[in-house]
Amino acid sequence: MHTHDVVVVGAGLAGMRAAIAAHEAGVDVALVTKIHPVRSHSGAAQGGINAALGNETEDSTDNHTFDTVKGSDYLGDQDAIEILCGDAPGEIIQLEHWGAVFSRHETTGKIAQRPFGGAGFPRTCYAADLTGLVILHTLYTVCVKYEIPCYEEYFVTELITDDDGACCGVVAYDMVHGTIETIGAKAVVLATGGAGRVYAPSTNAHASTGDGMSLALRAGVPLKDMEFMQFHPTTLSPSGVLVTEGARGEGGILLNNQGERFMSKYAPNKLELASRDVVSRSEATEILEGRGVNGCVMLDLRHLGKEKIMERLPQIRELAMAFAGVDPIEAPIPIRPGAHYHMGGVHVDSWGAAPHMSGLFAAGECACVSVHGANRLGGNSLLEAVVFGARTGDAAARFVHDGNGNAGAAKPEHALEYEKKLRGLLERTQGTPQHEIRDPLADMMQEKVGVFRNGDDLNAARKVVDDLKEKVPTMVISDKGRTFNQSLIHAIETGFLVDLADCMVEGAIARTESRGAHSRTDFPERDDEKWMKHSLSYLEDGKVRLDYSEVTMTKFEPQVRTY
Repeated sequence: MHTHDVVVVGAGLAGMRAAIAAHEAGVDVALVTKIHPVRSHSGAAQGGINAALGNETEDSTDNHTFDTVKGSDYLGDQDAIEILCGDAPGEIIQLEHWGAVFSRHETTGKIAQRPFGGAGFPRTCYAADLTGLVILHTLYTVCVKYEIPCYEEYFVTELITDDDGACCGVVAYDMVHGTIETIGAKAVVLATGGAGRVYAPSTNAHASTGDGMSLALRAGVPLKDMEFMQFHPTTLSPSGVLVTEGARGEGGILLNNQGERFMSKYAPNKLELASRDVVSRSEATEILEGRGVNGCVMLDLRHLGKEKIMERLPQIRELAMAFAGVDPIEAPIPIRPGAHYHMGGVHVDSWGAAPHMSGLFAAGECACVSVHGANRLGGNSLLEAVVFGARTGDAAARFVHDGNGNAGAAKPEHALEYEKKLRGLLERTQGTPQHEIRDPLADMMQEKVGVFRNGDDLNAARKVVDDLKEKVPTMVISDKGRTFNQSLIHAIETGFLVDLADCMVEGAIARTESRGAHSRTDFPERDDEKWMKHSLSYLEDGKVRLDYSEVTMTKFEPQVRTY
């Protein structure tokens, strides 16, 4: 058995930034991650990270705050958004001091900033189209420098609570040795990323299975705003591989099969740089009305020229050539909306603390502060990861310094109890293979809980989820080994995904309006009088129960959202 003051589950940007903050606050902190830190999905983020540096324009944190509130379709909590935008410049400077190499302006030498969707100013700092990878490697070097211990290839399967219901550690499957381990902690930070694999296709890594969200849900902690899944406007078909918003920020345009720059009909001012939900719906409309090309629209970068594409978008060129057979220097790229980012997550306050469970914290995409509300602006996810990763790590350390937490309540017996469950799964010979649950779930979510939704489809989705939930306890796996058993991991992840799909569908059925990424054709208008509130999903007796909480407003009253 292992024990630490703070245990951070997940080692992407939010997890490593939380661990660094906790270490700097003087507590014993450890990372626990099912994959090596530099393989975390944060490394797939391409386009950039927002901050109102004002290097080339008179941008301000107030402008950034307003754009984010508007982008959230007024469902974001404005106090948390003010923190996000206010802390942004300092975090960018800190990352640069730690060694992050951002692209520079060619004449001033300052950090370059490109336009992004829904932003009033060019405020997205970037490192070509590899921004997430650059920041991820930077934070990893800091973790190595600080000698923060990292339990690599440990898959957390349960949260441990003490007799008072406080979180005091985790149970994890050590893939290398095939054992089940107890890791005690005075505070646990969940930073496991998103749940994009609820859908197929998705821009998310195969590891993005919503582990932390489901762990919290099963432990009695509510999840917030689960009905809001963002569809990124530009993904490659059929793979779902992401084409960064930076491609449009650099001047890329969208065309239909008639060669028309169709965004002029939907967002005459911002065009391709409207918010993501607006652009995705516009593309989907063009495709549904027969103006697509084999289920796609076209992203044209040719006018940017070879030199600019090779300097600013080198990875996009490689991906387009590898996955679409198109060189964007010579031809438009076929793209379509794809499942990308989950605005919902573990219900936490602006310090990352879960108000329903002492000792539990969450940060990054697995958390819902809420700074994104019903729709996230591009460039704000990397920002949320570092800003709220830092705040959450600091808050967890303060929680420990104040004498809270009881790591000793986590016992080896907790691992033994899970070992019995695991053995039962491994020894089962009759049942449903996990892929016969996961694949139909992802296909159904794509079809019925996508860019556009309606009551009939959502009710049909609920029936599918209910049917698949009944099969989860019967899952059978072919690999009976104990070390690096990917079949075992996939089976546990599939259970997590079904939990989250259940919350997403229930929340979408209940929310009888259209707001941000939740667009219902049977309720096409935003309804502030009835639905200006967060949804909270609880898992009780195997069923999802919904409750609601108020949205925090400070200075920006809801307005009609136009671009």
